[in-house]
Amino acid sequence: MISIDGLTVEFGGTTLFSDISFVINEKDRIALMGKNGAGKSTLLKILANARQPSRGKISTPKDCVVAYLPQHLMTEDGKTVFEETAQAFAHLHKMEEEINQLNNELATRSDYESDSYMELIEKVSALSEKFYTIDSTNYEEDVEKALLGLGFTRADFNKQTSEFSGGWRMRIELAKLLLQKPDVLLLDEPTNHLDIESIQWLEDFLINSAKAVIVISHDRKFVDNITTRTIEVTMGRIYDYKVNYSKYLELRKERREQQQKAYEEQQKFIAETKEFIERFKGTYSKTLQVQSRVKMLEKLEILEVDEEDTSALRLKFPPSPRSGNYPVIMESVGKSYGDHLVFSNASLTIERGDKVAFVGKNGEGKSTLVKCIMKEIEHSGTLTLGHNIQIGYFAQNQASLLDEGLTVFQTIDDVAIGDIRNKIRDLLGAFMFGGEESTKKVKVLSGGERTRLAMIKLLLEPVNLLILDEPTNHLDMKTKDILKQALIDFDGTLIVVSHDRDFLDGLVTKVFEFGNKRVVEHLSGIYEFLEKKKMNSLKELERS
Repeated sequence: MISIDGLTVEFGGTTLFSDISFVINEKDRIALMGKNGAGKSTLLKILANARQPSRGKISTPKDCVVAYLPQHLMTEDGKTVFEETAQAFAHLHKMEEEINQLNNELATRSDYESDSYMELIEKVSALSEKFYTIDSTNYEEDVEKALLGLGFTRADFNKQTSEFSGGWRMRIELAKLLLQKPDVLLLDEPTNHLDIESIQWLEDFLINSAKAVIVISHDRKFVDNITTRTIEVTMGRIYDYKVNYSKYLELRKERREQQQKAYEEQQKFIAETKEFIERFKGTYSKTLQVQSRVKMLEKLEILEVDEEDTSALRLKFPPSPRSGNYPVIMESVGKSYGDHLVFSNASLTIERGDKVAFVGKNGEGKSTLVKCIMKEIEHSGTLTLGHNIQIGYFAQNQASLLDEGLTVFQTIDDVAIGDIRNKIRDLLGAFMFGGEESTKKVKVLSGGERTRLAMIKLLLEPVNLLILDEPTNHLDMKTKDILKQALIDFDGTLIVVSHDRDFLDGLVTKVFEFGNKRVVEHLSGIYEFLEKKKMNSLKELERS
């Protein structure tokens, strides 16, 4: 359907990728993989025609509709949520107007035999055929389904888009793209602003209703569930696997082992050849052999092993100071803002060593309850923190609290104590601050980079109650694995607010579900909880 031929991107004397070619077929669901900075987002922008390559061409069929969801965008103000989402059908209204104009022209003309009249008939026929193949009769119902699926309530439909945060505006853009039913859908980190239920809805939509999809995502479970093909971008090349992410990891491991073996054999051959040249370069009887081997070495194409982050760093939190048996006890805790009730009557006990998840749709009070525990906001009911509780807190605004005058290295060097001081550079490398990146000043870092830096800082402070609010939004899969293992090994108590199922799996043993103004405790891991949820929602459907 779309063919990419000889694509090369160069800037600032660096080649991002060179001479890459592949084809996107109808119904392909492709994951773009590769470490941060490999060029995944750039490739997506080129496919979306939002950026031009240095060389190479992209061939797209004439009527092919390509829709692109970037990582960062803002919806324009001035419309309600419903009106803005219904913009997805604006092209159909234009098409309908054009058909009406052409029909009016046909009705007023009488040069029935002329070539231009026949051309007009052909044009209106082709346009009408295209228009009527698109089922837009129930477009209002489609808009409703998309918005509800992505977590909006009916009460939100008539609110101005300006009332919503960037994450919710991103959902409006996503709804608009999905409703256009494009031939190719390009999604860059679509799950970053979605809760678990919305991610599941999006998965179902992409699997059952979308055509071709290309996605960049650090949500392993999401990628595994929706994709059937994996394209890895590494060292300026691509490798194309016709399998999902988990299978790709196995095949990539095999590929690297083969490359390593071939590389070592070639290095051994080069060393032996050089030794022969050195030993016999002054020997008259061996002159021809020596010259032949020199030429052979000059022509030899040196094999490369694809880069892989080998700093399999195992982070360990400092030992936790011992806390009381019950770090958090709540009795009938509730929170309202004016007439708006967020939740009420939350009674829960978190024991020392518990690792629990707060899950539920956005806006149901997860972060609000965290702020109550942190004593940042007032609440009703009784909330008691246990003896000797020392809290480490990671919130989305944590990044804004960093000292902008320090470098990345200084920020971490200031808080590191003990053995970890010898591993600061490894630690920074694992969180994508290797080499020169560690000398950057905090003030020049992007939002995502600041978030990662705040996370490292938290990892080094001795605490016994860790509260993490969406900690994985700006972390790649490798870094998430490092963080997850450190949290599994953490000997204190953990509360994590997250929509990342893969991250929560094997980490938490208790789930607190927020919804319908209540907080419900589930004594299970995340997948048992999700299975139960599906059963419950099916029963609710049957009842309704």
